[in-house]
Amino acid sequence: MFQKGTTIGSSLGSGHIENWGESGIGDNSQQTDTSTDVDTDDKNQVSFVSFLIFSLYIRLYVFVFCKSSALRRLAQNREAARKSRLRKKAYVQQLENSRLRLAQLEQELQRARQQGIFIATGVSGDIGHSVAGNGVLAFDLDYVHWVDEHQRLINDLRSAVNSSMGDNELRHLVDGVMAHYEEVFQLKSIGTKADVFHMLSGMWKTPVERCFMWLGGFRSSELLKVIGNHLEPLTDQQLMGICNLQQSSQQAEDALSQGMEALQQSLVDTLSASSLGPTSSGNVADYMGQMALAMGKLATLENFIHQADLLRQQTLQQMHRILTARQAARALLVINDYTSRLRALSSLWLARPRE
Repeated sequence: MFQKGTTIGSSLGSGHIENWGESGIGDNSQQTDTSTDVDTDDKNQVSFVSFLIFSLYIRLYVFVFCKSSALRRLAQNREAARKSRLRKKAYVQQLENSRLRLAQLEQELQRARQQGIFIATGVSGDIGHSVAGNGVLAFDLDYVHWVDEHQRLINDLRSAVNSSMGDNELRHLVDGVMAHYEEVFQLKSIGTKADVFHMLSGMWKTPVERCFMWLGGFRSSELLKVIGNHLEPLTDQQLMGICNLQQSSQQAEDALSQGMEALQQSLVDTLSASSLGPTSSGNVADYMGQMALAMGKLATLENFIHQADLLRQQTLQQMHRILTARQAARALLVINDYTSRLRALSSLWLARPRE
């Protein structure tokens, strides 16, 4: 019995122990699952909070970036508006200055015509071009003032020649007229840079004067011929000096004239190098290159006018050195009388009766 009971007890105990063990194992597994779920929830909560923080940072960054961009665009718009207002103000001021100078020029032209000093109609007829180029308008106005001042100096010089004024005082007046000629060459230099074709065409001169113009002015050799017929008897040395000056002036004029002819022929060759048909059917790149080459050649016109004015300036200076003070005064009066008669002839021609 004992053995059997022992056996049964052992078996019961054993069964109970086995059941208890299984229960313990089940409990332990449930506790482990619960702990794992808690850790996962915590991690999920941490990740969600991190996500929220990151999202807030992104939103804050986007807000700050957009705000700064808006402020930057606003500042740029304000700066652009300010510059636009300044440009508009400068443009209006420029128009106002042009209007005032135009009105002043018209008054000067009217006064000059009343005094018998004719100014070419091209100045007022081509007024749109003059307004477009303030340098040309300024030259036309300054040239009117120069003519007025030149006439005053010539009148003083004529009175001095007709009086018993000494050579020293007479030389002082001659130097004043020569210095005044220097001013017109400076004005022409500025006018040439503003519009070389305006100076080359001589639209600031009278029509008859333009008929005798050469490269924007008078021919030095022709002027020496006019002077030589009205001077007092010259010494042999003076006569030789005037002849040499006239010959050298003629040679320089011929060289410049040949240069102008060569430039014109070069422009003809350049512009006719390719087909003269519509540009749409040709090579646009070749056409633009052709125009650029022609523009570069046209730029040399300024140099031709500058060389011609330099020749005129040096001729007057050489003449002044060759002649005495009284002879130089007579020569300047002859030059003025010659140009005044050209202007008078222009006025008579324009006022002639027409059928």
